[in-house]
Amino acid sequence: MKTISIAASCYNEALNLDELYKRLTKQFEKFKDKYEFECILVDNGSTDDTEKKLREIASKDKRFKIIINSRNFGHIRSPFNAVRAASGDAVISMVSDLQDPPELISELIEKWEQGNQVVLLQKSVSEESFIMFKLRSLYYKVLSKISDKGVELAQNCTGSGLIDKCVVDVLKNIDDPYPYYRGLICEVGFKRAYVRFSQPVRKRGISANNFYTLYDMGMTGLVKNSKMPLRIMAIMGFIMSVITFGLSIIYLIWKLLNWYTFSIGISPIIISITFLGSVQLFCLGLLGEYIAAIYTRIDKKPLVVEKERINF
Repeated sequence: MKTISIAASCYNEALNLDELYKRLTKQFEKFKDKYEFECILVDNGSTDDTEKKLREIASKDKRFKIIINSRNFGHIRSPFNAVRAASGDAVISMVSDLQDPPELISELIEKWEQGNQVVLLQKSVSEESFIMFKLRSLYYKVLSKISDKGVELAQNCTGSGLIDKCVVDVLKNIDDPYPYYRGLICEVGFKRAYVRFSQPVRKRGISANNFYTLYDMGMTGLVKNSKMPLRIMAIMGFIMSVITFGLSIIYLIWKLLNWYTFSIGISPIIISITFLGSVQLFCLGLLGEYIAAIYTRIDKKPLVVEKERINF
């Protein structure tokens, strides 16, 4: 009998864990004659009763395996480590706040049984802010267009879904301490399918996502999948140099022809200095993101540091 693993990271999800357990075990029962299940839940340095709840779940159900991180390792590294810790023939990654409904597990398994090694959850609509949903959609479209790896990145997918053991084995051999998971599972290839769903709003607790985490995820995806921004900076610098040189020649000729009547004035100087200064700061910031990604890669720190494992 094959085993299917569920992997999820938790940060301050004490209010959602009882319902998550109830809905997951209900799905397990549907397939009890066909598959065995294990569920890997990671406490990512929670400050509420999440760890206590996880220990209670693990004590009453040995199918639930718990990883207690030594601290909060963020929204990128901890979920990836949960996938790496799975031992099933297929691994289903999802969020623990129930915005990835556990009832979709049956559809994911069905697509996997049809021969797809990667089955991603794809948001067709979302009950989140309309503007935020549109901004996310625009980001995925732009990132897919400028990706220079020949990779067709998934649209409106957060990385939640099912991946076959052969894909997990490939991911385990990728030495990246800060992986862009939703990009990696597209980059490694394999046959891919989608399960479209309507994403519900979070009902309990407060999301740990904020402007910084969204920016971090977005910029990580950009620098790991495209060198185009660097090339745009180089092209833009060349074009602006040509324009500036041309304007300088025009001003010089005009001044020589109208020495006593033509006054350049201070406004064009201030405007050009502030404009060029802002462009330079933007380019330096973007360049810094690439340097930070390189530094993170060569720093060789562990993906996470685990304090304890339960039921493994």
